[in-house]
Amino acid sequence: MDKAYINWSGGKDSALALYYMLEQKKYSVECLLTSVNTVHNRISMHGVRRELLEAQSASLGIPLTTIELPEQPGMIEYEALLNLKVNGLKQEGFAHSIFGDIFLEDLRQYREDKLKQVGISALFPLWKIDTRQLIYDFIALGFKTIVVCVNESFLDKSFCGRIIDEQFIKDLPPHVDPCGENGEFHTFTFDGPIFRTPIRFTKGALVYKEYPAPADSADSCSATKSPSTEKKQYGFWFCDLY
Repeated sequence: MDKAYINWSGGKDSALALYYMLEQKKYSVECLLTSVNTVHNRISMHGVRRELLEAQSASLGIPLTTIELPEQPGMIEYEALLNLKVNGLKQEGFAHSIFGDIFLEDLRQYREDKLKQVGISALFPLWKIDTRQLIYDFIALGFKTIVVCVNESFLDKSFCGRIIDEQFIKDLPPHVDPCGENGEFHTFTFDGPIFRTPIRFTKGALVYKEYPAPADSADSCSATKSPSTEKKQYGFWFCDLY
């Protein structure tokens, strides 16, 4: 089987994408690729500590490799670091890159164009599946995930730190995608059929942070969008996990 790596955020979409790829048995998934903020030693955007990411890798039995990013890198810097890592994976024999994207056309095109330059194909196992169906399938399969980041443009802080279950889905406002595909929220998946053992953690405090609007940063390609394109600051609530 051809070697593949998965772009691993630690959240529900990448976990479900990995599950579907493993079920297909068409590719040998041999690497998790994750962007890490080296200043805070946490998963970029999601804010999850590196040690919890490493615990996921150990429980999955899939090696982890990281893109070590500075605080708020610009797109030129981000793409240079990404290309360096992807070219290294290509040299190691990886032919396919897996993503958990669902319906953002511009983001998919961006990924495909960049990977084509190095001869790697992009795979999207969740593509165009109804997001309400996806989240209910995720729960039915036995996955467990906690909301670790909330964009205040879409949700208030009461959603941050909650486990995603049927009640959580019912409580979402009508304008919020059930999978948070527009960047409404991000998650950390700690149990499910792909894990050998659950990831143990303790919930910490809720922390509020503001960031400049990502007109020319790596976040502009991370499906983190706001209803207002005129905003100069984005506000986020994070639930710290230990």
